[in-house]
Amino acid sequence: MFDAREIPKMLGRGAGRALAQRGFTVLAEVPLADGRRADLMGLGRDGTVIIVEVKSSVADFHSDRKWPEYQQWCDQLYFAVGEGFPLDLIPDECGLIHADGFSAAFLREAPEQKLGAARRKAVHLRFARLAGARLQRLLDPGAADNETSL
Repeated sequence: MFDAREIPKMLGRGAGRALAQRGFTVLAEVPLADGRRADLMGLGRDGTVIIVEVKSSVADFHSDRKWPEYQQWCDQLYFAVGEGFPLDLIPDECGLIHADGFSAAFLREAPEQKLGAARRKAVHLRFARLAGARLQRLLDPGAADNETSL
C-alpha cells in the first residue's frame, strides 16, 4: 500500500505525462506572481500556457477554493483527479483530466481564455527562470537557491 500523501504527486506525474504527450514542457509547483502556486504548469510549442490543479480527494477540492485565481495566469485551466473522484464537482469553466501515477486522459477540454501579451511574456519569463534555476540546482547542488527570487 502507498502513503495517501503520495496521491497528489502520482496524479501530477500522470497529468504531466499527458501534457508532455501533447507537446507541452511541464513544471510542478510553479510560484505565480500573486504568491499562489500552481500544481502544474505546461508551456506549449506555440506559447500556450496551461495550469493544472491536482485534487486528490473531495475534501481537498472543497477546502481549496483558490482555483479561480489561477485563470489570470494561463490560457487554459484544468483539474486533474483520480479514480473515484465525482467528476460532476469540477466546474464547467475548467478542463478535466483523469490521472493515475502513470498516465492520464483528457475527459473535457478547458475553454481558452487567451492571456494578454504583457501577462504572457511575464509568465513565459517566470517559467523559463524557474526551469533554469531548477536545472542549475541539479548541476550544482551547492549553488544558491535563486528559485525564491523569481
